[in-house]
Amino acid sequence: MFSKETYTSRRAALRKLLQGEKGIAVFIGNAEAPAQYRDNCYKFRQDSTWLYYFGIDEPRFASVIDLEDGTETIFADDVSIDDIIWMGPQPSVAQQAAEAGVAHSAAYSGLGSAVGKALAQGRPVHTIPPSRYYNTLKLKELGIDGQPSEALIRAIIAMRLVKTPEEIAELDAAGVLGQKMHTVARKGIRPGRVEQEIVGEMEGVTLSEGWGVSFPTILTQHGEVFHNHGHAGVIEPGKLMVVDAGAETNSHYASDFTRTYPTGGKYSPRQRDIYQIVYDCHELAFSLIRPGVRYSDVHLAVARLMLDRLGQLGLVKGDLDEMVAAGVAGLFMPHGLGHNMGLDVHDMEDLGEDLVGYDTDQLRSKQLGLGSLRMARRLVAGNVITDEPGIYFIPDLVELWKKEGRPFVNYAALAEGYYDFGGIRLEDDVLVTGDGARRLGGTRLPASPDEIEAAMAADRA
Repeated sequence: MFSKETYTSRRAALRKLLQGEKGIAVFIGNAEAPAQYRDNCYKFRQDSTWLYYFGIDEPRFASVIDLEDGTETIFADDVSIDDIIWMGPQPSVAQQAAEAGVAHSAAYSGLGSAVGKALAQGRPVHTIPPSRYYNTLKLKELGIDGQPSEALIRAIIAMRLVKTPEEIAELDAAGVLGQKMHTVARKGIRPGRVEQEIVGEMEGVTLSEGWGVSFPTILTQHGEVFHNHGHAGVIEPGKLMVVDAGAETNSHYASDFTRTYPTGGKYSPRQRDIYQIVYDCHELAFSLIRPGVRYSDVHLAVARLMLDRLGQLGLVKGDLDEMVAAGVAGLFMPHGLGHNMGLDVHDMEDLGEDLVGYDTDQLRSKQLGLGSLRMARRLVAGNVITDEPGIYFIPDLVELWKKEGRPFVNYAALAEGYYDFGGIRLEDDVLVTGDGARRLGGTRLPASPDEIEAAMAADRA
């Protein structure tokens, strides 16, 4: 937890943003979820919005904030002697509430009475979208069947989008830990090894120094499959290994990095050509990040450079402006340039992806690629985002576009030379500063093709 003052000031800022709203705001922390039976649960992860405003990292906690008189109450149950036998002595709910700066506490069952009273009085009950099945059921049990409160959601997003210095320090720490796991991965890449061996080694780093991974690790020689979580493959020479992985600190702030390595230690000429395009797109995006710039415009600038350079390789052809407008880049990069980061690796997307990632005057594109952009907003200092361009050759997608007769693409060249290529992605975590940007996590992982080949040669010396 941060200091008590951090949480009291956050809740005070939230109430100020909601000034004029009537009723109560209800926050429900996560509960434990059985994996097979009640006493064998999945690893507990607290709800991130709960952590942001209350910091208590224990299951079955909830709170009500009265938006009119400012009263705050935490609801949870003190442990019984049966609990103590298994868990040892635990701090009381009142003690934990006091550490979060909340003066009032009550039994967990009291949450129903508090919400029921407000509903009986006709007072609005403000909630956020539940991300867990338990929380969904709990809201129904409380009699809250209406839509989540857009006013509360927008207020939370406005606060969590801009990271404070103490959050930035945690994100830097998550970045350092994430880079350690990536370094272990790079050093472990050898033809003949099973991918799972490397995944185990790198995830062990996150468990020895933090909470664990911030999302299921992607380590694959099939980079054209974005979320390839299978790790049974044997590493083959001449392939490209995409490693997309991140760490979570014990305070639950996340990192997310991607590198693409030649399994044999050196890129082939064809691999280097494509990698250099991705690297140059990555550097272009970083150079454009600054307050006031729309991240959707950065995505489009990357798309333009990517198509220009693919045109030089003979893979696309035609007027560059027309290709960008037609969304041709989506064939090669069907995802967006990046997303927000913080207490979640895709920060706050449980609150609504468009509300989090788009300003009120922006509409999501329907184009492949641009339409998947999770962060399109005008950037402000304190935003933390990812910069992750990629180029992928997905045979089924290419064949579909060919069948549909889409222009600008040299389908013959793709079929002849790239159906067995895979994909390349490069990703860093970026803080928007007052006059530009900086990468998080201390010393940057090797990123250019020369840097990566040199690092892998040193690893194998």
